[in-house]
Amino acid sequence: MMSIDAFIIGGAFIAIHLLANEFIPDDRIQRLRWFSFSGGLAVSYVFVYVLPTLHKEQDIAKSYTNTLTMESELYFVGLLGLLLFYGIQKIVRKKQNLNYEKARSLFWMQISFFTIYNMLVSYTVLSHKVAGIQAVFYGLAVGLHFIAIAHDLWIEYGDLYNKIGRYVLVCGILAGWYIGMKVTLPALVQAIIFAFISGAMILNVLKYELPPDQEAHYPTFAFGVVSYTVVTMSLKYFFQW
Repeated sequence: MMSIDAFIIGGAFIAIHLLANEFIPDDRIQRLRWFSFSGGLAVSYVFVYVLPTLHKEQDIAKSYTNTLTMESELYFVGLLGLLLFYGIQKIVRKKQNLNYEKARSLFWMQISFFTIYNMLVSYTVLSHKVAGIQAVFYGLAVGLHFIAIAHDLWIEYGDLYNKIGRYVLVCGILAGWYIGMKVTLPALVQAIIFAFISGAMILNVLKYELPPDQEAHYPTFAFGVVSYTVVTMSLKYFFQW
């Protein structure tokens, strides 16, 4: 049976993709501060949750099978996710000089990839069964991450994203939501999925989600990093997350 926490997280992720641009301020200065704060939270999320959890998943995977002997196999899986994501981004960002048909095919390539990405991220969040205040803080970071992705896709494809793309991405959220709630995969498979998607998320956060130097508002970025880190680490200490 679906918990209220999972229902809220899934519903929030869906709403974000449908209404992402409504959350972005129109004023340029406010928009820069928004993305700086969002980037700060995302960077903090990578360092205080993704990397420690990846280390924990490596220990779980090692205890699950005797074939993992290097103590770094899942990090290689994460590197593979980063490599694949970066390669796809390099391909689609060369579309400026292409004709309409080829540009549209690259749109579907990118949307298909992000649909799978959304499915795996949603599955990872829900399969870890975070609840209560933990779900709020981790869901907040992932939600802002989704807003940045949706906004970038809208900037690149405009009406094509609004009319088609965002609804396809929602299908990825729904698929990951359903699988996370209904399907229990072996611990090793869950660890591999988490490692793969972590690599893609780390690249996306550090390369594509942080605003360029000339568009960044460093005090807001620093506030996002420090506030999210302090609160999350405090909650980890008191609630033993």
